[in-house]
Amino acid sequence: MTKTTGGLSGLCLGVLALGVCGSAAETRSVWDGVYTSEQAARGAVVYERVCAECHGPDLGGGDMAPSLAGVEFLYNWHGLTAGDLLERLRVSMPPGQPTSVGRQEKADILAWVLEVNGFPAGDTELATRPAALAGISVLAEQPD
Repeated sequence: MTKTTGGLSGLCLGVLALGVCGSAAETRSVWDGVYTSEQAARGAVVYERVCAECHGPDLGGGDMAPSLAGVEFLYNWHGLTAGDLLERLRVSMPPGQPTSVGRQEKADILAWVLEVNGFPAGDTELATRPAALAGISVLAEQPD
């Protein structure tokens, strides 16, 4: 019985250690190529259809909608995560009809926003769940 308890304790410690190590290893930023060019291209099409009326065709904002590109946008989101951005899209965009745009389309829109803001594309698409993007920091300036 003691042997089994010790084994379970060791297993729990091992799982805990893997969780901590895995989280640290997964910390990235938007400068690390966290979306694909193809995903951003899909996002541009969806953005034009559902976002451009309020946020402008160039993501520059409008009377009632903030800019999604440029210095102000980047510093407003600096230090938060891509998961935070996707969650904002998920729960509030488009206003009054957030469920009218699916998860994949919202991830694609976020990829488009990242591309317009000059963040590099990579080999893997952004995930469609905010929790999966929690380890991707939004950094206004490229780290050294």
